[in-house]
Amino acid sequence: MKNCGDLVDNKSAIVGGVGDMYSEDSATLDQPITPWTISVASGYSLMRDPRYNKGLAFTEKERDAHYLRGLLPPVVLSQELQEKKMMNLIRQYEVPLHRYIAMIGLQETNERLFYKLLIDNVEELLPVVYTPTVGEACQKYGSIFKHSQGLYISLKEKGKILETLKNWPERTVQVIVVTDGERILGLGDLGCQGMGIPVGKLALYTALGGVRPSLCLPITIDVGTNNEKLLNDEFYIGLRQKRATGKEYDELLQEFMYAVKQNYGEKVLIQFEDFANHNAFELLARYSSSHLVFNDDIQGTAAVVLAGLLSALRLLGGTLADHTFLFLGAGEAGTGIADLIALEISEQNGKPIKENRKNIWLVDSKGLIVSSRKESLQDFKKPWAHEHEPITGLINAVKAIKPTILIGTSGVGKQFTKEIVEDMASFNKTPLIMALSNPTSQAECTAEEAYTWSEGRAIFASGSPFDPFEYEGKTFVPGQANNAYIFPGFGLGVIMAGSIRVHNGMLLAASKALASQVTEEHYEKGMIYPPLTNIRKISANIAAEVAAKAYELGLASHLPQPEDLVESAEKCMYSPVYRSYL
Repeated sequence: MKNCGDLVDNKSAIVGGVGDMYSEDSATLDQPITPWTISVASGYSLMRDPRYNKGLAFTEKERDAHYLRGLLPPVVLSQELQEKKMMNLIRQYEVPLHRYIAMIGLQETNERLFYKLLIDNVEELLPVVYTPTVGEACQKYGSIFKHSQGLYISLKEKGKILETLKNWPERTVQVIVVTDGERILGLGDLGCQGMGIPVGKLALYTALGGVRPSLCLPITIDVGTNNEKLLNDEFYIGLRQKRATGKEYDELLQEFMYAVKQNYGEKVLIQFEDFANHNAFELLARYSSSHLVFNDDIQGTAAVVLAGLLSALRLLGGTLADHTFLFLGAGEAGTGIADLIALEISEQNGKPIKENRKNIWLVDSKGLIVSSRKESLQDFKKPWAHEHEPITGLINAVKAIKPTILIGTSGVGKQFTKEIVEDMASFNKTPLIMALSNPTSQAECTAEEAYTWSEGRAIFASGSPFDPFEYEGKTFVPGQANNAYIFPGFGLGVIMAGSIRVHNGMLLAASKALASQVTEEHYEKGMIYPPLTNIRKISANIAAEVAAKAYELGLASHLPQPEDLVESAEKCMYSPVYRSYL
């Protein structure tokens, strides 16, 4: 069995990343480390560094050794007591955005305590640091902005992007999450204020996937915004101009992609986040053969939904090929999920993907996608244009197609009406209803509606969390098809293997690994996803399967392959426990 340091080449390690200059990865928790490489005149600097600040947890000896005597009150508190104090404080805030601000404030002052809280209280705090609260945070980002947490690359930096990347203090980066802010969740164009998304995603890479924070880089590409409200907001933090498009946009993105590769190397994972449909598909297609790229809206969503479907088969019966799927929404998420379902069916039955698309139907704003509409469809929708008479309205499509599985990715709330859910229940003993749009206000229906209107027979999953619901004496626990199940473990697996490209086989491996974590106890509650409380174990298993597939496909560069990939993943995960600085 190799340790984390053995899994790396001389320039790049894994820890979920690279070995850090202070040997934190290879040191045991009781081994002391030195929190700086240059001498300092005062411990005041140490207290202001969020990576090493421990607040009142600095011991008496550390206070003497690092010039902290007198700069702190005399009491010494354990990290556990600090955690208890912070959770008590956060729970006093009734407004979710206030909780978000408190958590971000902690991240900016005491990084390890922030991640300790998030890891130990993941089900409670995940909705605070990510969806649904992050949506409101992005809308108000200009007003709540205090400290920059990533890189902002705007049109002003055109021709100087490589130079701009070098301004980031970390020389080694292994995961970049980048957005241009044009399609933030279901909230539309939030421009530069979309930075909340990369910051939130990368916090989950660390907390859920164990990737070291110093290896993560959030980036917002600011090409303007078409949101008039933001352009007229005196606190807006981005460029005050309409969005650049066409050649100007493409040239900026191309310069960015090649600057990243030049500065950080071949094996930096670039995760595209919340780009509008017309750019998301094009960027993924353009750079997937030359860069290590992953689009969470297309591929991550698809992988987590496919995992839920594979898991649900235990309750529904049959194989994927035996079911009929109807999507409301034919954008990045909808077509991405549909593509991965068809690919998995082909893996199972050996038939061409084109043939396996026939039982997968999509509805967009103009109605059911059918062959008579093909000439007017965007390219990514054309594979789903089947022979059928034109149908407008979801309710009419449901009545005509009679799906066994209904999936919402429309970004528009309340679309799964009482009549639609009742129809699903009328021709299915156990209808599967997935209302995936975020945030909660944009969900196609609520858990309560799905269970009540189906008379307790539906299996329900959503994108944002819903509380358990009791119907006629039985408690149902809604599933959350949260991308956080997939992308942290997926990214860790890519890093572990040193993969140079992302392959669809790795996405299928991630889906199957997640589905395998659902137990009989979960099924009895109507759950098709495992509890998030076990997320680090889940991520380690996903990382192992993704890495194994990368080795199998010949895409891995960290050789030889470890004998036990699960153990490797677990050992390489970042620990937020305080270190001794003596």
